[in-house]
This record gives sequence, C-alpha cells and structure tokens, in this order.
Amino acid sequence: MGRNWSKKSGRADTGAAGRSGALLALTLAVGLTGLTACGGNGDGGGDAPSASASTNDRGQQPFKGPDRLGPTPSAVPSVREWKAVRGPGWQRTEHTRVVTGSDSLRDEAKLLADELKVKVAKGPSRTGDIELKRDNGDNGGKKDKKDKKGKSGEPGSGPEGYRLVSRDGKVTITGSDDAGVFYGTRTLLQTHRAQGRFAEGTVRDAPDRPQRGFSLDIARKNFSADWIKDRIREMGDLKLNQLQLHLSDDQAFRVESDTHPEIVSDPHLTKAQIRDIVELAASRHITVIPEIDSPGHLGAVLKAHPELQLRSASGRTPRGAIDISKPAAADLVDDLLVEFAELFPGRYAHAGGDEYQALMTQNPEQTYPGLAQEARKRFGENAKVQDLATAWLNDRAATLRKHGKMPQVWNDGMHRGGVVEPNKPRQVAYWTGREQGERQPAEYLREGWEVVNFNDEYLYYVLGQPNNFTYPTGRRIYEDWTPAVVRGTEPVPKKWAGRDHILGGRFAVWGDLADAQTTEQVARGIRLPLAATAQKLWDPQRPERSWSDFVKLANRVD
Repeated sequence: MGRNWSKKSGRADTGAAGRSGALLALTLAVGLTGLTACGGNGDGGGDAPSASASTNDRGQQPFKGPDRLGPTPSAVPSVREWKAVRGPGWQRTEHTRVVTGSDSLRDEAKLLADELKVKVAKGPSRTGDIELKRDNGDNGGKKDKKDKKGKSGEPGSGPEGYRLVSRDGKVTITGSDDAGVFYGTRTLLQTHRAQGRFAEGTVRDAPDRPQRGFSLDIARKNFSADWIKDRIREMGDLKLNQLQLHLSDDQAFRVESDTHPEIVSDPHLTKAQIRDIVELAASRHITVIPEIDSPGHLGAVLKAHPELQLRSASGRTPRGAIDISKPAAADLVDDLLVEFAELFPGRYAHAGGDEYQALMTQNPEQTYPGLAQEARKRFGENAKVQDLATAWLNDRAATLRKHGKMPQVWNDGMHRGGVVEPNKPRQVAYWTGREQGERQPAEYLREGWEVVNFNDEYLYYVLGQPNNFTYPTGRRIYEDWTPAVVRGTEPVPKKWAGRDHILGGRFAVWGDLADAQTTEQVARGIRLPLAATAQKLWDPQRPERSWSDFVKLANRVD
C-alpha cells in the first residue's frame, strides 16, 4: 500500500427552458465565474473558470437551427463514439419527463428527474421526454450485431455499455443492464449542465476496464460518513464503480464491530452509517470493498490484544505485525472478515497482505525463530517464514471465498519460490515494486494472475508526502498514465495490457500524516486527479482534448 517504501519520482441549474423542438435563436452571453483553487494537487494552482450553459465543452457558441450539426456531448469521462445528425436536438422544457416502463430502472429515473427538477412517468414517451429502457435485443427495431455480440469494452456493448439517441426533441437511453442506463443518464446530465441541451445524434459508449475505483484510508484519518457520501456522488458522475475502504491500520480501526468491540477506535463509523454508504453507492452502481489488512497494519487490533503481538528473538515488537504462528490470531482476523462480509455485500473483499514486518528483515528466519520453527513444523524442513505468511493469506482468502467474496490482495503479499504457493482464485492489487524479493508486474501476468492497477507512481495521494511521495497531479495521469502502466512509468508488454489481464485500477488516498490536510483539502486536491483517472480507465487512448480543455470541461459538467 505504500506507506513505508520510498518512491524515486517523485450549482444552480443552467439549462434553457422553452417549447419542445423550438430552435435556439437567441445569442446568449458568456459569463465566467472563478472557482476555488484545488489546493495542493499541482494541477495549475486551481480549477479553470467555468462557462455558462450557452457554450459547449470547448467554450464555443452552441449550434443553431436544424441544418447544423451539434457539438460533441460534454462528459467526463468523454464518450467513446458520437455520431451527430442534423436537427434541433433536445432541451429540457417545463413539460419534460423521465419515462421508463422498467421497474428495475425506477431508481435511475427518479434520480435523474430529481437532478433535472422534472417528473417521472411510465409513458408513453413524447417530444421533450427522456426515456430509459433495457435493451430488448432489437436496438429500436434495427438489428445491430455490434450491440448483441460485441465484446465488453466496445462502445455500446457489455453490461456497462449504453446507447443514447437524441432525435426529434426526445432522448432515449438504452442499456443491457441498469448500470449502462445509469451511465447514459450521467452523460445526459453533464451535457445538460455544460450546454443546456443535447445535440441531435447517437452516443455509443462503454468502459474499457471493468474495475474503476477510488480507495480511501479511513483508518489513519477519520473521514465522516457525509464526506464519503459526497465522494460517492462524485464517483457516480465519473462512472467509477468501486470504493475501497481501508478499515484497519496501526493508528485505528474505524468501523463498529460486534464480534470484537474492544478493537474499535473513536471516532468511527457505525454499522448504520456503513449501510447508508453501501446503499447510496449501490444507487450509483458502485461496489464498496472492505479491506481488513493482515498480517501487518494491525496495530489498533494488537493494542487490545497484546498477547498476539509478534516478537523478535531480541524481544522487539514490530509495529502492527501479528504473530501468524498463533491460532488465536487467525481466529480473530477471520471473525472480522466474516462479520464484515455481511455488512459489505458486494462481490469483492480485500485481505491486505502487504508490509509484514517479519519479511522486511535481512534474515527473517534468524530474526523470528518462532515463525521459522512453525513454518518447518507445518510445511517441512525447507519451509521459511514467507511460506507461513503465504499460508496465512491463503487461509484468509479461503475464508472470504466461503462467504461469497472474490479476494484481492496486495502484490507484496504474493511471494515467489516458496514451498507454499498462493491459492486461487484471487486478484492482485499491484502498488509497489520495492518489497523484499520485488516482482515485476509481468511476472504476475505471465503466471495468469488478474491484476488491478494501484501504481504508486501516479495513483497514490499520501497525506504529508512522506518517503519521497508527492501529491499526484491530474495532468500527469491524463497525459502519461494508462492501465497498462502498472509499475513506474513503462507499460507492460502489449500482450498483457488488455482488460482480460489488467482489470482496471483505483486512485488511492492514504493517511500517513493524517493532519497534513483537512478533509476539505483532500476533496479539493483529489478532484482533478480522480477525474483524470476515470477518463483513462474508461478510455485508455490518448485523449483528444488538451489538459487545459479537460479542466474546463470538468468544471462545466460538475
């Protein structure tokens, strides 16, 4: 996760109302409004000014009349395919409704209607309306092999793909799954905010990567439930779909626990607050992923259970390290994994595995003879401490799988050449290349592991910037990073760069020096980096917009 390793590199609604299908014949004045600076993120010292809804995302005057092609939709991330046709386009009027005949899309319809300040109806749809539909396979009466048979990640295809048609003063958003329809509503809403209307034409859009997320360390720094909910709303607009919460660390354990209330720190989130967070996230098609990190980063747990603290031959007690030779240690951590498996009902759970202090010495067997002895007892005379650590993480992963979870682990919890091998299935969250016995990303990919990109060179926002970390900038992510750049600045070989091997990535906030920034400063500091990450996970290709144009767009659609 990157706290101890050193790194060398450092609204008011502006939509125009009017009669359905009326031509836009007025010349609207452009007003510029200064915004608060995004302090400390290095993206030019602050957000660029925002323009009124009379301009498109490049600051140009809007199209006029049915004989003109309208501008590209304004959305972050940008749509991947847009085909404009001649026509007046859609704009919200006093008669606009959000229409759906699908029970499963009622929540998406209500959310969009509330945001646009219009009503929800069952239909039939009419001019001026926005209709939300599940794909019935006929693509509006026209067969489309690309939609039906296209691979996930192709524009308009897969469970998160959608098709948005703006035609004859009405918008229809169609997807094979509710998530895709929801993302189509984000594109419509952002374009409405930026342009006041939606041009005539068709969007086909889908994410390149299935995992697109944000990871937040709530153990070392306390973030309120309201702050987290604000980020969820922000993530929803950016079409991000995973929120990882790092619950346990040396400084605190910040979620209510019924099985082990003695480990819980103050302040902390109650289970009721977590359920509210999970519910809000689900409404934005975001999965909340709990991380209970072990066998390191357990200082808050060990404060209540000193009998489980790891001790070296000299009596030293490495911070946060639990004694993995003791059955009671496994029982305690499994209690928590099982308890929170119910609280966080999504598919994934993170088991940690990083920075176990027993493996960060020159000679683990000599420094921790008790662990070495237990390893040989369990796995034979050739076994070492790393084998005991591998078995520990195997057991935690097995516990998660028994409760319906796909385990994810940090890459430095995956060791090569041991008597005990990591078990499957699991996914590897790759963040560092500075662990003992460090391994290149290509090694994991060659062995067939699925990888999630946490590259600490670009995606780590470490409070206080310790150990040569620097606050990441959106510009650097936007211009230089892709999901294939897993470690350092170089991409993995092309044969392993695709979505089948590298599932996506997450931008991460770590609270190493918790008081270095307020939560408000963190929110401002990560805004543009998070938007840039969302753009490159949705579409890794080099963006057409310059960074300055992207910043202007991000300000207009917010």
